[in-house]
Amino acid sequence: MEKQLPLDIMKRAAKGISYIAHPLRLRILEFLDVNGAACVSDITKAVGEEQVIVSQNLRKLRDAHLVKTKRRGLFIYYQIQEEYPASLFACLRKLYAYMTDSFYYLSEQKSLLPHDYVVLVANQIKLFANFEKMRILEYLTLNGEANVSDIIKAVDSEQLKVSQNLKRLKDDGFVVSHKKGRFVFYSITKGVAKTAIQCIHKRYDALENKDDF
Repeated sequence: MEKQLPLDIMKRAAKGISYIAHPLRLRILEFLDVNGAACVSDITKAVGEEQVIVSQNLRKLRDAHLVKTKRRGLFIYYQIQEEYPASLFACLRKLYAYMTDSFYYLSEQKSLLPHDYVVLVANQIKLFANFEKMRILEYLTLNGEANVSDIIKAVDSEQLKVSQNLKRLKDDGFVVSHKKGRFVFYSITKGVAKTAIQCIHKRYDALENKDDF
């Protein structure tokens, strides 16, 4: 059975996901995922925002190690660095395709998703992008359904906090619950949250030096 990540690693991962949970940053990352490396002016035209704002958000994405830069002559080009964005967008295209019968998004050729959908997704990510919620989601991803007592032991948190976070995650559609006798069992739903957790583990497992996370 796969182990949960060390606490410091999950804290770094939660911070990285929190940077993605922003409509403009998510659109910037999507543009880079579809088009590859691009300079600030090209990104600015694509997202339809002021260049100074785009530059500020690119700097934040770079600080979070989500994009990297390379100079080509007079211009600096940005491209996706981490596993999360590319894998998330692959999942988002599938979700959108099945949700709307737009099966064009299932093709191997990457395409930009509708603006409103990307904004919606950014706001969804924002709902689970913190350490305590992601720790719960991680445990459910790795172990399947579990009751509150098992989750409390696994995430080493107070019962009140765990119960509150489970309620919020359920209200937001990231987990579902059902009763077995006296106990309530929770499980994670398919979608962005589960994909994010899986991407984090995939990246961590691939690193030879775990301190590079």
